[in-house]
Formats: sequence, structure tokens, C-alpha cells
Amino acid sequence: MNNPISQSISNSPFGGWGDYYLVIPTHNEEAFISLTLDSLVGQTVPPSKVIVVNDNSTDGTEEIVKSYAAKYPYITLVNKKSSAVHMPGSKVIQAFHEGEKHIDDNYDILVKIDADLIFPLNYFETIINHFKSDDRIGMAGGFCYIEKNGDFVLENLTDKDHIRGALKAYRKETYKQIGGLKPAMGWDTVDELLCKFYNWKVVTDPSLKVKHLKPTGANYNKTARYKQGEAFYTLGYGLLITSIASAKLAVMKKKPLLFVDYIQGFMKAKAAKTPLLVTAEQAKFIQSYRLQKMKEKLFGRF
Repeated sequence: MNNPISQSISNSPFGGWGDYYLVIPTHNEEAFISLTLDSLVGQTVPPSKVIVVNDNSTDGTEEIVKSYAAKYPYITLVNKKSSAVHMPGSKVIQAFHEGEKHIDDNYDILVKIDADLIFPLNYFETIINHFKSDDRIGMAGGFCYIEKNGDFVLENLTDKDHIRGALKAYRKETYKQIGGLKPAMGWDTVDELLCKFYNWKVVTDPSLKVKHLKPTGANYNKTARYKQGEAFYTLGYGLLITSIASAKLAVMKKKPLLFVDYIQGFMKAKAAKTPLLVTAEQAKFIQSYRLQKMKEKLFGRF
């Protein structure tokens, strides 16, 4: 497959390629947003655009972002009204899509990040270098670290080859080919699976340690527990892969009873004939790919 690199004109030190735009969905992040923005404006290669989507915040988030926008012309505040209920997947991506309305097409890399992160100052320079090293790299990212007992430790919720939803960077051509981000839980898995489907590479860099100031899922309500099982269904996993993935995730979260919730969510979605996020052809590829990865891990273990 031929994946051409964009040739947009840029003032970046990367030979006319390397402009990146960030979209930051934000809801009541007054405690963290300034730390995130400080780490962005201090980057060795600063962003060309930063769109902060203030999604129905009731705290001082809007005023903080306005103060940065007044100082840095590439930062823009966008206000959005929506439900205050924090459900995984749909709410954050709907806010992301609102931010997309305020960007042009003159970027090489599009980035979705959370508003509670502190990036090392060479983060995006390193990400750009990854993309420049191989024009088949479609996504790249570092790793999230959370504070425990005064130290920042790896937030170990997923495999090391998965880019967390908190810090996704996409090559423009890749982003467009996978159809953008899906407004549903599982969006940050289906994007990578579709990358594989279209023969793009997904790169994670363990040297890029990002401080994640608020643990994942801290604001999810109880209904969200079943959404994970629904997500497995909409990804086209099937019951076998869903059972294995549910067991693994429940163990990683150290909450074994979540396995039951995930399976119930899967079965409810199946009974309701919830539409898949992928086509039948893509679902077939995803099942084959996931089973192969599971076999590789199993054999590697023994």
C-alpha cells in the first residue's frame, strides 16, 4: 500500500513536515488544564494549533483557557454544551468532533489528548521523528504514568503496544482513512485495529513518560461498567475474544467481578442488535488479528 507523506509548507525544523494540531476535550479541569497547557507551550517543537473544547464546565476551566489563548495565538477556546454525565467514549469524542470544526487541513499530525497530562518537553519532537522515520507509521504515542505513594508509576491498564486514549497522535492520511474517531466506548481500540486493517503501523515509545494526573475512569458512573462489554461487541470481537479480554481487563483492574459486568454488557448489546463500529470484513480481520495476538502471548508464556 502506498502511504504518501503530506507535503504541507511548514516553519518546523523538520524539512517542511511536522505541523501538528491538538484537540483537547475538557470538562471541569481547572486543577490540571494549566499544567497541561504549560507542558505544550514549552515543547521543543510547539504545536501549530491547540483547540481546547470546554464541554459544559462549571468551574474555572474556561477562564484559565482564555488566559492562555490571550497569550498564545495558536490556542483557541471552543465552548460546548452537553450533558454533565461522564460516560466513557461518546462524550469525549463528541467534544473532540466539535473541536475538529475549528481546524483547517494544513496539518501533518492530528492529536487528541486529555486535559490532565504533563508532557516531557521533547514529547512532540520525538513523535514527529517517529512519523518521519517511516511513512507507514500511522499512529504514535508514549505511556501514561500515575502518582502512587509519591512516585509516578506506569498506568498499566493495557498492552505495551497500545496507545492510550489520553494521548493519540495520527498521521493525517491515516486519520482520514480510518474514518476519524468513533463516538462510542472502544474508539481508542477500533482506531488501532483499523490502522492494522489498512496496513499502517502503530508505534509506542516507552521513553516518552507522560504524567497522567487523574486516573482513568475516575468519573465514570456505575452504568459505564456495562459499556466495556458493549464496546467489545461493537468491535466485532465475538464471545470467545470478549471473554478472554474481559477476564484480562478485570484482573488488570484488580476487580474480578467486572468480568460479569463486561459479559452482561456484551450480551445486552447483542440482544439489542447494537450496530457495530466496523464492517463485516473489518470484524473478520479484527477477530483473526486478536486471536493471533493471544496465541503469540500464550506461546511466549510457555
